[in-house]
Amino acid sequence: MILRQFLHQEPVGASYLIGCAGRGVAAVIDPVGDLQPYVRAADAGRMRIAYVIDTHVHADHISAGPALARATHAEYVLFAQADVRIPFTPVRDGDTLPLGNVVIQVLHTPGHTPEHISLLVSDRTRGDEPWFVLTGHTLMAGDLGRTELATTAEQGARDLFRSAQRLAALPDYVEVLPGAYAGSACGRSLSGKPWSTVGFEKRHNKSLRIANEDAFIANMTSDIPPAPPNAASIRDVNAGRRHAV
Repeated sequence: MILRQFLHQEPVGASYLIGCAGRGVAAVIDPVGDLQPYVRAADAGRMRIAYVIDTHVHADHISAGPALARATHAEYVLFAQADVRIPFTPVRDGDTLPLGNVVIQVLHTPGHTPEHISLLVSDRTRGDEPWFVLTGHTLMAGDLGRTELATTAEQGARDLFRSAQRLAALPDYVEVLPGAYAGSACGRSLSGKPWSTVGFEKRHNKSLRIANEDAFIANMTSDIPPAPPNAASIRDVNAGRRHAV
């Protein structure tokens, strides 16, 4: 397996390239900005980009996903029920995306947004067990994603409670590769370390440790930070409902 993490500053976030060099295929997750770093990383591994996946319709930046998919003749992937007006390959909970010896399993993890997915990744050259999970803005190091950018804060929190429990049920050794870290507008108490493990977050992530649903909702709907500038407009652009200015 080849794994590359791309850390961004404006906005603060993380993108990923994962792939199988033996079969020459890769996927890019949540790309931001310039397309060339992803293309160069794939070329360096002698891989073609087969999938470009957005974990959700973003509200803090214009996604580079559709443009990267067009430039590399890849499939642009979103959750099947995403409310967008641009062409995409739909995936549902439990679907798998094959990348040679690397297998991506789709987990529907709504809460930050209704269409949010996480990606559970295994490398069959090492074992059938999952190795890491790409969690977007659902579970991050230190906290969980805000819940009011695409629905009401309470409904988002109710969905997120179930998604958080689902991710917490993964084996403790599974690595958490989130889509954001400290400085992002999509979380509150995020760590500056842009990766973690399920086990560590279960022990030290205060939001993830709340087992009562009502208490969880109260926690997630209090002290909500200011929304990213033009969040609604950015989501509309990423959904194809309006053109970027």
